[in-house]
Amino acid sequence: MNYEIDNLDKQILNLLMHNVTRAYTDIAKELNVSGGTIHVRMKKLTEMGVVKGSQLLINPAAIGFDICAFIGVFLEKGSVYKDAVEQMRQVPEIVELHYTTGSYSMFIKIICRDTNHLREVLNEKIQPVKGVQRTETFISLEESINRQISVV
Repeated sequence: MNYEIDNLDKQILNLLMHNVTRAYTDIAKELNVSGGTIHVRMKKLTEMGVVKGSQLLINPAAIGFDICAFIGVFLEKGSVYKDAVEQMRQVPEIVELHYTTGSYSMFIKIICRDTNHLREVLNEKIQPVKGVQRTETFISLEESINRQISVV
């Protein structure tokens, strides 16, 4: 596509990033354009892959998941990465997985109920994955920043 993101697109994205449930008509009024313009712009941004979707964010602690941990995974060799990812996709506690440079082959973010649950996930779900050589775990004490990239 040859569509370029302009200032109006950035304003629309910024408003929706702060409140994804906001009505297109409200955004249109604030930006002095029609509701149809907002709809067309969002459709184009989605088709371009700029907008990947929207999601409902929950507070894990509010539903009993009090531990956030990061796990550095050492793989036996890089060629097992794809198979390891497919196995880890089956672990619901894994909320992010990155293929990384540096010391670790993979870096994982997991959310668990408590330290016993964390131990269970590590020992029974992650370390048995074929190709995992060893892991290092870091427990988060506090999340101080969690945000999207600024588009304005």
